[in-house]
Amino acid sequence: MLDRGVMLPGALQAARSLSATRVLDGPDLADTLEVLRRDPVANAFVATRVEAVGLDPWRLGGEMWGWFDQDGRLESLCYAGANLVPINAGPQAVRAFAERARRQGRRCSSIVGPAEQTAALWALLEPSWGPAREVRAHQPLLATTEPAAEVAPDPLVRRVRKDELDLLMPACVAMFTEEVGVSPLAGDGGLLYQARVAELVAGGRSFARISEQGEVVFKAEIGAVTQGACQIQGVWVAPAHRGRRLSESGMAAVLDIALREVAPVVSLYVNDYNLPARAAYHRVGFREVGAFMSVLF
Repeated sequence: MLDRGVMLPGALQAARSLSATRVLDGPDLADTLEVLRRDPVANAFVATRVEAVGLDPWRLGGEMWGWFDQDGRLESLCYAGANLVPINAGPQAVRAFAERARRQGRRCSSIVGPAEQTAALWALLEPSWGPAREVRAHQPLLATTEPAAEVAPDPLVRRVRKDELDLLMPACVAMFTEEVGVSPLAGDGGLLYQARVAELVAGGRSFARISEQGEVVFKAEIGAVTQGACQIQGVWVAPAHRGRRLSESGMAAVLDIALREVAPVVSLYVNDYNLPARAAYHRVGFREVGAFMSVLF
């Protein structure tokens, strides 16, 4: 009969891993920001939220887990909200985050982050969380510090006004559905998604080319903004206008504004199979600096 005070080797290892992790809070903010700023481009999505609201889970929209080394230094992070995002996570941290996530149960709609870390995390979680709806194993992370040299910015691309939200929403829904494979209107009828779009418009971070007839021809947003970098998202051209290189001139316009007014580095990530988009971003001046991976549920 097993002594209840004796742990089996696997259980002991799991306990030790969990003991090296905990939910971070206010006093951990400075150390958390230090970890995030080690790679401002890759960490822009999480860093923009932490810089804006701190570590309070209610304002952050999820918990921030921290992994500490043997000397008690914060070395790795994992944002656990609508997305599960590993940050600066080596093998030990990945195992610890996977164990915490497995015990908690899946609450996120995706796992996304640097490809190597995300792949290792998913390998540990797949037996209990799988199968995934889709795995995008390699999504090139692109960045630039210079405006487009070979593509002229589209002079008709501008910030979307608050009174144009109703014009913009159908384009945003179409982009999201095309990109993710499910509609953002599912579940709550799109209330949270519309609130996010409205927030970007109000913050002057939504851009579009809108025709005289009120049609959104091109759109993009600056979704993440930190002290060191910003990230463009939601790039979309209306189907009837594709093939005219409007994504290139539109991106050149957004890039020019972002570099002048927002951050010294502009980034985005793209699906590796989207060869037309990758070619367009390359012509605008973006270069690959890393890779992300996404696991969609």
